[in-house]
Amino acid sequence: MTEGPPWKKLLIFTVPLLIGNLFQQLYSTADAIILGQYVGDVALAAVGSTVAIFFLIMVLMMGIAIGAGVMVAQYFGAKNRDALSFTIGSSITLTFILGLVIMIFGPLGTRPLLLLLNTPPEILEDSIIYINILLWGVLTMSYFNILSGILRGLGDSFSPLIYLVIGTILNIILSLAFVIGLGWGVAGAAIATVMAQAVTAILCLIKLLKMTGIFEMSLKYLRLKKDYALQILKLGVPTGASQAIVAIAVMVVQPLVNDFGYLFIATHVVIMRIDGFVMMPNFSFGNAMTVFAGQNMGAGKIERISQATKQCAILAAGTATILIGAILIFGRYIAGFFTSTQEVISLSQEMLFILAPGYIIFSVAMVAWGTVRGAGDAISPLWASIINTVFIRVPTAYLFVYLMGTPHALMYSLLAGWVGNTLLSLIVYRIGKWRSKGLVQQA
Repeated sequence: MTEGPPWKKLLIFTVPLLIGNLFQQLYSTADAIILGQYVGDVALAAVGSTVAIFFLIMVLMMGIAIGAGVMVAQYFGAKNRDALSFTIGSSITLTFILGLVIMIFGPLGTRPLLLLLNTPPEILEDSIIYINILLWGVLTMSYFNILSGILRGLGDSFSPLIYLVIGTILNIILSLAFVIGLGWGVAGAAIATVMAQAVTAILCLIKLLKMTGIFEMSLKYLRLKKDYALQILKLGVPTGASQAIVAIAVMVVQPLVNDFGYLFIATHVVIMRIDGFVMMPNFSFGNAMTVFAGQNMGAGKIERISQATKQCAILAAGTATILIGAILIFGRYIAGFFTSTQEVISLSQEMLFILAPGYIIFSVAMVAWGTVRGAGDAISPLWASIINTVFIRVPTAYLFVYLMGTPHALMYSLLAGWVGNTLLSLIVYRIGKWRSKGLVQQA
C-alpha cells in the first residue's frame, strides 16, 4: 500500500474486507434467524441479551488483535523481518495465555452480570447457556481474530475472506443441524459458532505458515519477548479499553431496553443485526485505513496517509449512502427474516428510519480513527470514547427515555452518540499528534 493511487489501493483492499465482514455478520445473524424462526422470540431475545456482556469480556482480545495488526503493518512497511517475526510470535503466545484466563474465569461472572442487567426471568437460563458456551470456546474466536488481523497487516485481505465464507457456510449448516435437527436450542447455535470459528482459525494458521518468506515462525519467536509483548499491550489495551467503554455503555443502557419487555428486546436484536450489516462499510474502510496508515507510517510516507484519509472518507460516505437507501426501502422485509411477529417488524422499521442519517456521519469517524490507530496513537481514541460515553451516549439515553417514555428514545440517543464520536474524531485528526507516533520512527 506504499505505492500507487491511494484510493485504488484502499478500494482493492477494502472489497474483500467488506465481503469478509458481511460473512462475519452472518455468523451471528444466521443464529438469530434460525432461533427466531424455529425456536421463538424468547430464544432470539436470550441471544440478544448476552451481546454486551460477551463483547465486554472479549474487548481485550480484540484490542490485542488490532494492536498486533498495527505493529505488523508498520514493521512490514519498514521491511524489518526480525521485528515482524517477534511481533507475530508474541501475538500468538499472548493470545493463548489471555484466552485461557477468559475461558476459565469468564463463565463465573455471567449469571451475576445478567441479573444485574435486569434480564427477564423467561430468558435468563437460555442467556447463561448461550454465553457460557461461547466463553468456553473463546480461544477459537480469539485466534481467528488475531491471525486474520496479522494477515491483513501483511496486506492479505483475500485469504481471511475465503476462510470466513467457509466458516459461515459451516456455521449455518451446523446451526440448522443442532437447533432444528437435534433440538438443542440456543446451546446448538453457540456450539455451531465455536466449531465454525475453530475451522477458520486453523485455516488462517495454515496460510500464515506458508508465508515464512516474509517472516520466521520458530520457538525463538514464539517465546514471549518482553519488548514486543509490552508494545502489543501498549497499543492493544487502550484500544480494548475504548471498546470496553462502548460495551459498558451498552450494558448501562441495557436495563432501559429490558424495561420495555422481551418483545422490544427481540426488536433490539433485529435492529443490531441489521445495524451490523449497515456498519460494515464503515468498519471495513476504517480497518483498511488502519493498515494503509501503518504500512505508510513504517515507510515514512506521512503525507500519503493524509491524502488517503480524505479519499477513503469519500468512499466510505458514498457506500454508506447507497446502503442506507436500500435499508430504508427494504427494511421491513429484512426484519421479516428474523421473526414473523408484526409488532417487532413494524417497530424495527421505525427504528431504522431514526438511525439512517447517522450511518453516513459515522463513516467519517471510522476512517479518521483508522488513520489515528494505524499511525500508532491508541490513547486519543480511548479518551474520545470516555468523553463521548460519559457526557453524550449514556446521559442522553436516560434523559430521552425519561422525556419521551418510548423505546424510540434509545435510537435518538444512539444517534447523538455517533454525532459526538464523529466530531471528536475530526478534532483529534486535525490536531495531528498521530503524525509522530510511528513505531519505526521511535526505534
